[in-house]
Amino acid sequence: MVAILLFIDGSRAQAQGQLAPAFPSLADTIRAMPGVDLADVFVAPAAVDTKEWLLLNQDIQVELSGAVQNLYNFKFDQAEKQFRSLRRRYPQHPMAYFLLGLNTWWKIMPSNTYNKQYDKLFFAYMDTAITKAETMYQADSRNYEAAFFLSAAYGFDARLNAERRNWTKATVSSKRSLTYLQKSREANGLSPEFVFGEGLFNYYAVWIAEEYPLLRPVLLFFPRGDRATGLAQLNNVAQNGFYTATEARFFRMRILGSATENNPAAALETARTLTKDFPDNSCFQRAHAQNSFAQGELTECERISREILTKVNAGMPGYEGFSGRIASYYLGYVEQYKHRNPAAAQDYYRRCVVFCESVGQVKGGFYLFSIVNLGRIAATANNAQEARRCYQLVLDKAERKSDIHKEARAYLKKSPPAITSITNLAMGN
Repeated sequence: MVAILLFIDGSRAQAQGQLAPAFPSLADTIRAMPGVDLADVFVAPAAVDTKEWLLLNQDIQVELSGAVQNLYNFKFDQAEKQFRSLRRRYPQHPMAYFLLGLNTWWKIMPSNTYNKQYDKLFFAYMDTAITKAETMYQADSRNYEAAFFLSAAYGFDARLNAERRNWTKATVSSKRSLTYLQKSREANGLSPEFVFGEGLFNYYAVWIAEEYPLLRPVLLFFPRGDRATGLAQLNNVAQNGFYTATEARFFRMRILGSATENNPAAALETARTLTKDFPDNSCFQRAHAQNSFAQGELTECERISREILTKVNAGMPGYEGFSGRIASYYLGYVEQYKHRNPAAAQDYYRRCVVFCESVGQVKGGFYLFSIVNLGRIAATANNAQEARRCYQLVLDKAERKSDIHKEARAYLKKSPPAITSITNLAMGN
């Protein structure tokens, strides 16, 4: 929910050479960034009237506990009904609109945000949440709940606009999110909900500076982050938050499993707890499968992958081609290398290829590694024609410096196509 997420997505696109011509110049971006120092405002307000704040209302939390559970367990229709009920009773408050937007966001997430079907609805909810929160904030500049929802809604708006390469809108929303994050931080002592945005900022501000040196001039206009503090803050929110706890757990898992933190065991343990609490969340189950695979826990990976594929086949919400390609690849790998069943492995790899093609993901690892493994199986079975077909496809699509490109080139070099005789050609054979 924090503005810095914009630059995670923007820098990733830059690394892939996919920046749109409309991306603002460095000078434009710097002018848009506020120069603030969050270290100056780490004092909880002592005399703030919070009795009207829904965010801290225990009765509302009890009422919405099932709705939040439904949201993250991908029971979107049930969650939406409960959030609409809240909206009917508090039509001028931003909370219901923000939660409806968050519910919509998680409909977009299973496609790695490629699905644009829900964009208009998502932006409409966040825009309304911003409008309602701005009205509250204008009436009382010490309404830190309003500042929280402004920071959160602008942050999510920036995130999706960045995904859609709407750079001007993303930059403006990012700036506004950071401005209100600075203000809402004054209420950190009231609830862990207020700490979530700062935790993300603290961690990712340092991470971006380390991973993307070209963005360091821009980061001069941001407050300085602290990675250890950020991770500790996310741990606190994950354990003690209500509305933001699951988001904090999800980010914590991704951070721990990254090359920077290099703590895959802790990432796997977090993934396990997420899938235990939300067994029908495809994003969490995919992360569980990926982390268990990375840790060599193939039995666990196989179990989760079979669950994912069953739900894909059943057409459950959030379980589609993106989930199917991951589960199919892991099951193919398990059949090939653990169970030594090449026929079953071929079946799963072919399913992975179909899933990848159905969602337009034909440049990534799951697609190419499925094909290279199909080539290996065919080569082992002395099916030179099929092996050559697979390796030629790898040669055409894989990065030239990659190991699988070298493997494909070596195989095709040592196994040239059979020369058909002139007689056979003349006979049409």
